[in-house]
Amino acid sequence: MNFIRNLFFLIWTYLYQLTIKHHQRKIRKYKAEGDYEKERAEIRKAEDAWADALIKKAKINLQVSGVENIPDGTVLFVSNHQSYWDIPVFLAAIRGKQFGFVAKSDLAKLPSYGEWIIDIRSVFIEREDARASLRAIEEGINFLKQGFSLVIFPEGTRSRGGEMGEFKKGSLRLATKIGIPIVPVTIDGTYKAYEEKGYVQPATVSFKIHKAIETEGMNRKEAAELPAKVEQIIREGFK
Repeated sequence: MNFIRNLFFLIWTYLYQLTIKHHQRKIRKYKAEGDYEKERAEIRKAEDAWADALIKKAKINLQVSGVENIPDGTVLFVSNHQSYWDIPVFLAAIRGKQFGFVAKSDLAKLPSYGEWIIDIRSVFIEREDARASLRAIEEGINFLKQGFSLVIFPEGTRSRGGEMGEFKKGSLRLATKIGIPIVPVTIDGTYKAYEEKGYVQPATVSFKIHKAIETEGMNRKEAAELPAKVEQIIREGFK
């Protein structure tokens, strides 16, 4: 029964992606032309359409707070990771700013969905390949320098519940190396939309955006202490 429920939802998702292919064509056109401003704007239009449709279809009640804490310009969002739903929830919760994701490489292989994740300027990590991971981080830094914001989940995998895992070391180098703000985010409830029972179902999700942390001018000691500081802020968001 779970398989059938999920299959119907996946088919609907695939068919919906076909209706917004015109955004994808424009994204690729602007990328080829090197027009990053138009590319970011078109990515955001596609993200808005896709996220709104998914959230509505799944009947997710999204409760967002702290939007005023998002600074202008390029940022690195840092969040806990509960569910496959974290990506569409992020896109639905934060408006007006383009961002891609630091994601596991398996997502890039998914039919249609993988193409979209690539086109919104995401970075793919090979967990078992240290050299490939370093190359991915450098690619992410180049994206950020070009003005494309990113989201990273430093736990490295879904917790599939309300408990957070430990953050992986080195995950915040993306921000500290070029001195852009870090915006911590606490997500709670996305696992109830799928992982809790193994099929897509309605859920209430809390999305808390914390105050940005400036990394420009940080010394080595401050940068070394930053991951623990950000992790603590995100954990406190559950209270």
